Amino acid sequence: AGKQVCVSYKLIAVNPRRFGFLLRVGPITSCQIKVPWPTQFSLFDPKVEQVTVFQGFPADRHLFGTPGKGYLNLLGTDDRAQDEFSRLLFGGRISLSIGLVGVAISLPLGMLVGGISGYFGGWVDTVLMRFVEVLMTIPGLYLLVALAAILPAGLSSSERFLLIVVITSLVGWSSLARVIRGQVLSIKEQDYIQASKVMGAGPLYIILRHVLPQTATYVIISATLSIPSYIIYESVLSLIGLGIQQPDPSWGNLLSLSTNASILTLQPWLIWPPALLIIITVLSFNLLGDALRDILDPRGSLQ
Repeated sequence: AGKQVCVSYKLIAVNPRRFGFLLRVGPITSCQIKVPWPTQFSLFDPKVEQVTVFQGFPADRHLFGTPGKGYLNLLGTDDRAQDEFSRLLFGGRISLSIGLVGVAISLPLGMLVGGISGYFGGWVDTVLMRFVEVLMTIPGLYLLVALAAILPAGLSSSERFLLIVVITSLVGWSSLARVIRGQVLSIKEQDYIQASKVMGAGPLYIILRHVLPQTATYVIISATLSIPSYIIYESVLSLIGLGIQQPDPSWGNLLSLSTNASILTLQPWLIWPPALLIIITVLSFNLLGDALRDILDPRGSLQ
């Protein structure tokens, strides 16, 4: 399983005439992080490997810190003496992975169903679109909560991670399939599509080779705008205790401490960092999606 990793910090003052005040820490490499599912970042666990991040500059003037050998936790620790900043870093890996993997699964599924429905038409189009409409009428978040509530209680965090990705992917492809179907209806009437049919190309070849690549602009924009939804789904499930479980970190279960009123008022440093990271990440992907839409589809943005 590899060693666990704890990030330690030493706050020092550098020569103020040149650099001001910085964190004195050493370099970190990806090979030092060997645990895919870190469960503890306690400074008192003898199995924890101490590493440092953000290379700084040595100095002999201290602004503040601990006398002798000690540790300074930038965002404090939780009730298990686990460093909050370290858990935010590893929790972001889980939350972002759910968003990226979920989109990577749902987009090909939506493109394929939408492409087949729009290209063949007839009863194939009718059956597939009625199924898509049924999925679209079900609120995705409530469906996730209902499905997560019936999961066995003894599942590990890795199993819950896989189930969250699968469930969110199966819910999130329907709207994309409907839009792709509408685009394919117009693309299949183009002259080069008819020429491919005359030359003997099969339907699946035409869909994959000629039709779906023409929808790449919308797919790229849709993928960027869909990632925040998956991150929010994971955060909500973990917030209510149905997602990634403690002590494994994710932004959602780090935010679950907000349900405790005493922690919310007396220890706000445990609540605000994961909340701000979720807000900033969701906003960033939305702004990126809008920018890509303006770049890749300038005519649509003007309309």
